[in-house]
Amino acid sequence: MADTSVKIDDTTRDRLKALADEAGLSMKDYLARVAEEKEHEKLLDTATAAFRRVIEPGILDQFDADFGGLPSIDHQISQAA
Repeated sequence: MADTSVKIDDTTRDRLKALADEAGLSMKDYLARVAEEKEHEKLLDTATAAFRRVIEPGILDQFDADFGGLPSIDHQISQAA
C-alpha cells in the first residue's frame, strides 16, 4: 500500500505526534488506530439508534434515568435496522 502526505498545521502535527508518542506508536499507526476507533464509534451510534427505535418507551426512560442515557447520535442514521 502506498503512503500519502496530508497537509496540516504545525500545531496539529505536534499534537498528533505527542499523542502517538504517548501511545507508543508511529504517527502512521496512531492515525490508523484513530480511523478505526472513529469507524467503531459510528457503528455504535448506528446500533444505539436501532436500539432506541425498537425498545419500549418506558424501558428506555428507566434506562436513561438509571444510567444517564445512551450516547447521542451526530450523523445521519439509516432507517433500516
